[in-house]
Amino acid sequence: MPRLKSAHGGNTREAAALMGLTADQLLDFSANINPLGMPDTLKQAIVAQLSCAERYPDVDYQQLHQALAAHHGVPAAWCLAGNGETESIFTLVHGLKPKRAMVVAPGFAEYRRALETIDCEIATFALREADGWQLTSRLLDALTPELDCLFLCTPNNPTGLLPERALLLAVAERCNTLNIQLILDEAFLDFIPGEQGFIPLLAQNPHIWVLRSLTKFYAIPGLRLGYLLNGDAQAVARLRRHQMPWSINAFAALAGEIVLNDHEYQQRTWRWLDEEGTRFYRALENMPGLKIYPGRANYLFLRCERAEVELQYALLQRRILIRSCANYPGLDERYFRVAIRGAAENQQLLDALHQVLG
Repeated sequence: MPRLKSAHGGNTREAAALMGLTADQLLDFSANINPLGMPDTLKQAIVAQLSCAERYPDVDYQQLHQALAAHHGVPAAWCLAGNGETESIFTLVHGLKPKRAMVVAPGFAEYRRALETIDCEIATFALREADGWQLTSRLLDALTPELDCLFLCTPNNPTGLLPERALLLAVAERCNTLNIQLILDEAFLDFIPGEQGFIPLLAQNPHIWVLRSLTKFYAIPGLRLGYLLNGDAQAVARLRRHQMPWSINAFAALAGEIVLNDHEYQQRTWRWLDEEGTRFYRALENMPGLKIYPGRANYLFLRCERAEVELQYALLQRRILIRSCANYPGLDERYFRVAIRGAAENQQLLDALHQVLG
């Protein structure tokens, strides 16, 4: 059993305390954050506008919503920003109030947690190891008229796998036929160049809600900024009434106005993931005792084949933290998720794995 209790990655405090260390002594591969760090354009903007902390943000976040809308080519009335994507999940659930929702396992824990705060029955669609943990057409048969909501993460967390476009389109069509609200979490889609997701299809599909995050791609987890989109402006307005006022701090709102225009940072990120991500994947693929899955995001999902090795703890002894996936429904202590970091840091993990598995 894993020795850490956190439901998410990035809890370096808990891991460091277990080892008698300070958090800054750990190399963290458990949180999937862009290793390029916060864009310089945003750092400069924050320093230049420190005084914005001295006044309330615009309660409607008009400039932020206009920036999000311009980025996606949609009306601003389709956008609703939140204090991280997690707040957007809870806002959506409390606004839609589904009676019977389906979640996919393994998957992001906050869908279930949000649904548990309302009177909602939760059905689970289990991905299968035999299918390589990939979503398949089995899901279509699992969608029945009794459901009124479906959560899908594309690419999935923790597997990093992106379902086939044709399957997603078929799921969207079936949800429309059965009057099921389809919630697509595209938090990591920005890491895949050329993938627009379902935002271009929202005008014709008011039953689809898209969740997005700026936290991971732009390395601002401490600022917290996410958003949701839907093609029905009135439906979004109803959700806005469920949101706590001023939930986004002034610097996070500023971030949303700045980073989406930083095209040079976006290009550098895609080059890093293409080059270093490929190298890292191949090195892990050749590591004895590991099974690696071909994820598309900025993290990799793996299975340890050495039953005698307590992999997370063995790496913690070498001051490296990876994410155990044992607390994901459907997975066990053999499964882990590792972020893709810079070349030198990735090499430290590879060297440690050679020592542990050698």
